[in-house]
Amino acid sequence: MRKLIAGNWKMNGLRADGIALARALVERVRGEQAGGDLVLCPPATLLMAIAEVIRGSPIGLGGQDCHSEAKGAHTGDISAAMLRDAGCHYVILGHSERRGDHHESDALIRAKMTAALAAGLVPILCIGETAEERDRGEALTVVARQLAGSLPGAVGKVPLVIAYEPVWAIGTGRTPTTADVAAVHAHIRRALAGKVADAAATPILYGGSVKPGNAGELLSVVNVDGALVGGASLVANDFWAIAKAAPS
Repeated sequence: MRKLIAGNWKMNGLRADGIALARALVERVRGEQAGGDLVLCPPATLLMAIAEVIRGSPIGLGGQDCHSEAKGAHTGDISAAMLRDAGCHYVILGHSERRGDHHESDALIRAKMTAALAAGLVPILCIGETAEERDRGEALTVVARQLAGSLPGAVGKVPLVIAYEPVWAIGTGRTPTTADVAAVHAHIRRALAGKVADAAATPILYGGSVKPGNAGELLSVVNVDGALVGGASLVANDFWAIAKAAPS
């Protein structure tokens, strides 16, 4: 399968910045060949503007979160249907910053997953261990537990993406060894069996301080089907370099 390179802009970017970044990437994909498919996940305030910029290009659009309900009295939230209406095809769910900052449980993420799938979105489900959990030797147990708890009971043949993001590596500049990444991704692949229709075809991304300098090595690891990129996705040259590093 082609690698999937998703850029999570997080809470960054005003209108002019976001449009300029998206335009730079559209120009790159029109003039060069990347090794993977690109997805941009800007803040909700920029979704419709970015949708216009990337219209007609192969770049996909994603939201950073959605509510578990389709509509209602949920001030400040956004539904999966609203994301779809804004031009999104993907949505990030269960990111460690949501699990930590907003105390999101596996049960809540599972409800959001159900809502996203019902709206026709492809969820990018994030799972990963903290530094303390890794030091206790619990990394594999944690990701398997989060996967089991966050996936709806009957996923079937719907499109789905998993992103392994070791919490201790996000924004820190630290990355696991390739052997560590390979071990966790293989464990996730095995854990997907029986939970999805085709575990072998479910993309598993790596996220956690992915940079141009380490992208080629990380994206060459077995069972790493792409990357969920944070800070480097805010710099067009860096994000494009990561996409170019993906083996085609």
